Amino acid sequence: MKRRTLDIAFSVGGALFAVLLLILGLVLSDQGDFASSYVHDELLEQKISFPAEYNGGETEVEGSGCLTEYAGTPLDSGAKAECYANYYINTHLHHSAEGAGYAGETYSSMGSIIGGLKADLTAAQESGDQAAIDEAQAAVDSANGLRDTMFKGETLRGLLLTTYGFSIFGDRADTAALVCYLAAALLFLLSVAGIAHAFTSKHAKDVVVKVAHEG
Repeated sequence: MKRRTLDIAFSVGGALFAVLLLILGLVLSDQGDFASSYVHDELLEQKISFPAEYNGGETEVEGSGCLTEYAGTPLDSGAKAECYANYYINTHLHHSAEGAGYAGETYSSMGSIIGGLKADLTAAQESGDQAAIDEAQAAVDSANGLRDTMFKGETLRGLLLTTYGFSIFGDRADTAALVCYLAAALLFLLSVAGIAHAFTSKHAKDVVVKVAHEG
């Protein structure tokens, strides 16, 4: 096999592989665009916006600088969804728990606490002490209200973080598409160089692989 034939074979193979990489890049770009537009459109439909100002201590939490960056803007991207979930909703949930006297508690852990408060209410009702009944009932109502707030807040936070995770896949698809485009461009240039070398090199007719014939 002549050097020219070998150069052409490798160049054509490289060009075909470059085409495959280009197609893969287009598919990944399409998926990345879909993820980004889907997240953007779905979040806008919720009509959630960051407050223009914060007065609940949200910006005092470490890592909450994004709240200031996004202040007054609509929640319309995965990055904003993560910021809103982790530094706005989460901070409000912690403050609500602290204000009600249940610092550090969550929706799940409040279940057993409410069970204990209901037991206290039953005991008060059995004693017939109206003051104790009123106090126990108020405690149950307060805990139930907090748990309901936690349920709504933690549900929204979970949905926003899921949306953020989906947007990350879109970002990675865009990055992978860029890598495919660069690799395809490089292979195409190498293929063109290989073809040019095959027809211009003074060694193009040299035999690099001898094929044995049985006679």
